[in-house]
Amino acid sequence: MKKWLLIFLLLPLMVVAQKKSKKEKLAEAKARQELVANLKKHIQYLADDKLEGRRTGTAGELLAMQYIADQYKLMGIEPKGINGYVQEFEINEGKQIDATTFLQVNDKKAELSTYFFPLAYSCNKNSKGNVAATLNESGQPWFIDLKDALEENQNNPHFDIDEFIKKETDKIALKGATALLLYNSSSKVDNVQFNKNDQSPLTKIPVLYINKEGFAKYFPDPTATVNLSLNVSLSDKKRFARNVVGFINNNATTTVVLGAHYDHLGYGEDKNALDTGHLIHNGADDNASGTAALIELTRLLKQSSPKHNNYLILNFSGEELGILGSKYWLEHPTTNITANYMINMDMVGRYDTSHKLTIGGYGTSPYWGEMFQTTSDKNLIIKYDSAGSGPSDHEAFYRKDIPVLFFFTGSHVDYHKATDDWEKINYDGEAEIVQYIYQLINVTDAKNKLAFTKTREPQAGRSAKFTVSLGVIPDYGFTGTGVRIDGVSGGKLAEKIGLQAGDILLQLGDYKFVDVMSYMQTLSKLKKGDKVKLRIKRGSEEKEFEVEF
Repeated sequence: MKKWLLIFLLLPLMVVAQKKSKKEKLAEAKARQELVANLKKHIQYLADDKLEGRRTGTAGELLAMQYIADQYKLMGIEPKGINGYVQEFEINEGKQIDATTFLQVNDKKAELSTYFFPLAYSCNKNSKGNVAATLNESGQPWFIDLKDALEENQNNPHFDIDEFIKKETDKIALKGATALLLYNSSSKVDNVQFNKNDQSPLTKIPVLYINKEGFAKYFPDPTATVNLSLNVSLSDKKRFARNVVGFINNNATTTVVLGAHYDHLGYGEDKNALDTGHLIHNGADDNASGTAALIELTRLLKQSSPKHNNYLILNFSGEELGILGSKYWLEHPTTNITANYMINMDMVGRYDTSHKLTIGGYGTSPYWGEMFQTTSDKNLIIKYDSAGSGPSDHEAFYRKDIPVLFFFTGSHVDYHKATDDWEKINYDGEAEIVQYIYQLINVTDAKNKLAFTKTREPQAGRSAKFTVSLGVIPDYGFTGTGVRIDGVSGGKLAEKIGLQAGDILLQLGDYKFVDVMSYMQTLSKLKKGDKVKLRIKRGSEEKEFEVEF
């Protein structure tokens, strides 16, 4: 009876109407106007050009972080970071190829990455000389064709191309070589790649790999002498990100986690923008809208919060790089909680009849289905999605067996483009969503800790160029060699052959991969019906599986 009485009183959440006095209606209208005005103020600031797109680890992200923390301080929200509201964490992106790396043949400079690249274990050094690819002389750069080694070892499962290159580099350095340029004239896959996570000892001389197109373009006659100069410069690529953490303490045994990411794409430096050019990506919908919604939801809860839960407020950074902030908080929590459930708001600013509100995760607890059958909002058209996983921060909590809800008003033509600006936000629609979430929190407060259930795994954004899939969710924050699995999709190939979360994928067929990007490139080379061997690492043991796509 208590639960139904509570639900009956929560308007406008319920279909059942309750008559209100004129004074109550005026007070509601004023509160709604303030909510709309606050949302607009937050989004206009966060999506302003001066923040330069809030890219993780930049001055713009710092400005956004400070703005969010200031809002919570003004409300009197308890800080729960490591330093006040802030939890700083390092993002180590491995090695990067510096712009001063070059290869010049006669008067032509080869295009880096298109035609050549240094290996990650190359030393930083320059070299020059008058050389021919077929003639190696002391005091000059040397060339090695990988063809012979590949053909000799084609049936050797233990052959490692990188170990071969390192040994050959040591040998020729002793013979007076000042650099090594590798190429492959055979049709065999050589698996030479730039492995940004390689931490092996550096070679004594610089090592470059020239692909087939580059070799044909710059060394059309391998016997001809050319004037060659090169330089290798590699450096560690690190930056610092910051989560913003607040807490509403009701001295309850369970805590509701409320989250949204506030980072965006900056100028597109991380190659995750869908347009071209050096443009500021302000990310008004993605995700200044969710950040503003979280700030205002926190304000409502601070003014009047249901008392059977505490409320942990988490503003994540690093989401655009692979939900790094939410994963980091879960691995390094700034406060000990018993999580009841998690609500994530990502892109909630474009509500209209074509961009309806989608609520994901209703399958992650039996209670969600029960609740949504008895609740509605006459001003919102709502679609439901049962899946607990997805491309945003709730994914990390779902992987920890925590029930989640994901609020999202859909993608649009401005997604990950410089045109995602504050003028295009539907502020009234977003205000309705904030109030709806607040009322859902009130309704759910009558329940004890929610039970968790696993759900189906959606196929995440498969590109047309991929005709096959293993059905795994990669861990984008993994800093080792290969692709570590975060999760396995139910009923898909990976589950059928026995892959597990934590496994590290290393090779499919002839193709080795060192990271998620090279894994995707490998998938693009395979097609349905292909039968290949999959090599993985599980703990300290390597395993092989027969795979048929």
